[in-house]
Amino acid sequence: MHTIDFDLDPGHDFVELNQLLKLAGLCDSGGAGKQLVASGAVQVDGVRELRKTAKMRAGQMVRVGDVTIRVRAAA
Repeated sequence: MHTIDFDLDPGHDFVELNQLLKLAGLCDSGGAGKQLVASGAVQVDGVRELRKTAKMRAGQMVRVGDVTIRVRAAA
């Protein structure tokens, strides 16, 4: 399993799920991120997530296949 630590931008409480997938390098665009979520391949905190623009906040874990993204507060 591969883990990616994603730090939220300062001044932002969340990042939309499709954008997180793009920014973490798991897909090429926000649109591709939406398709990935719609396919049912994404889990948030261990539960399948189908809301493409769900707000991911610090402390949440996003999993796609064998990749886990840890969302962290801005330093």
